[in-house]
Amino acid sequence: MVQAYVLFKVASGLEREVCKKIADLDEVLVAGVIYGEYDVIAKISVPDMDSLEEFLSVKMRKVPNVILTSTMIIAREFRGKNQRPRK
Repeated sequence: MVQAYVLFKVASGLEREVCKKIADLDEVLVAGVIYGEYDVIAKISVPDMDSLEEFLSVKMRKVPNVILTSTMIIAREFRGKNQRPRK
């Protein structure tokens, strides 16, 4: 299993629209509109590196108004003992 965070720069004013389209993709666990250098972030999960490449180079290119992406593969993930789901 490979998990990664993908950061997106999108066309101005279309952050919510793009985020909703990204969130609908099967590989996306969660997506959100963010502030800062990037506009949208998504956490994705795929079976292997080939699937990651397929997701990024084929599926992501079909999402309109995405200008730039940056992918960060998760090496190790930790959860706090008191972590609660966000509402």
